[in-house]
Amino acid sequence: MTHQTAAPSVQRPAAAERQAPSGKPGKARDAFFDNAKYLAIVLVAMGHSWEPLRGDSRAASALYITVYAFHMPAFIVISGYFSRSFDASPGRLKRLITGVAVPYVVFEVVYTLFKRYAGDDPGYDFSLLDPWYLTWFLIALFIWRLTTPLWKVIRWPLPLALAIAALAAVSPDIGDDLDLQRVLQFLPFFVLGLCLKPEHFHLVRRKNARILAVPVFAAALLFAYWAAPRMNAAWFYRRDSAQELGAPGWSGAVMTLAMFGCSVILVACFFAWVPGRKLWFTALGAGTLYGYLLHGFLAKGSRFWDWYEVDWVHTPWGEIVVTLIAMSVITVLCTPPVQRAFRFVMEPKMEWAFKSSPKGDVGKQRRAG
Repeated sequence: MTHQTAAPSVQRPAAAERQAPSGKPGKARDAFFDNAKYLAIVLVAMGHSWEPLRGDSRAASALYITVYAFHMPAFIVISGYFSRSFDASPGRLKRLITGVAVPYVVFEVVYTLFKRYAGDDPGYDFSLLDPWYLTWFLIALFIWRLTTPLWKVIRWPLPLALAIAALAAVSPDIGDDLDLQRVLQFLPFFVLGLCLKPEHFHLVRRKNARILAVPVFAAALLFAYWAAPRMNAAWFYRRDSAQELGAPGWSGAVMTLAMFGCSVILVACFFAWVPGRKLWFTALGAGTLYGYLLHGFLAKGSRFWDWYEVDWVHTPWGEIVVTLIAMSVITVLCTPPVQRAFRFVMEPKMEWAFKSSPKGDVGKQRRAG
């Protein structure tokens, strides 16, 4: 899955988002981050397209597990990185509401209607407290970003975030409200992004890092191939406690730390191979929120309408075709025409909803981005 959202791009870019890794203000958007967001959203769509194929193909299962180990963590790390300047000022709070909260409410309602009628579940309840499918990321980003000022004053933010995630993983009574399990278990990746500096991204983009990423990814795929029939892939969703997954409570803390380490390594390898120059898909990185939220209708619709029931889909060539279709669809949904068509929902201005700023504060808010 911001974002911004930098994990799917969720807001109009603030000043901090427009600057390059050098940290110097006033520069154009950095192609590296737009490339990373586009490639990550493509992996999200590919992962969703592989889910119904896992029972028939161990290779598809291995790819699925490997991708799920790092695609959302990568999005969330970028989200945290671009949230470093969030200071709860009026201007940024307005953008948080219009760029995250409003799309959450709209898509939660629309997805519920979709599930009711396309999914033949007319009794499915409307609930803003129980995110359905992809909308969990928006409510998580909203909560994470609101807590940013807190993480910026804590002496050891990442260890604390890991401790919170580990406690969540052993707490089955948290419940489904606001998808708090995911909010808390993915929290360390957001905090990691807050702690990163431009030089950290330069470090993983060096030639030796790109070379090292090849055997690391190969080892990850081999391990995933071995683990596919033995491991519950739901661990990677981070939406349940260990007990809810049928494991002893203590394993939740162990898995939290182990999976965080593995995910960070794979995220670093992913960043190592992200191009830093402007390419044909670079501009699509600004539309990842659009692709993220809109492709969910096709991803779920393919199950509702039994598209995977045809035999050819479950052949090796069929799996390749499904993958290519997923890549093509998500690419189209990130394009500028789609962004223009849905901007009224994704990035509404909503000037009518906010108090006018005093004239003396206008300059400050503009400088704040």
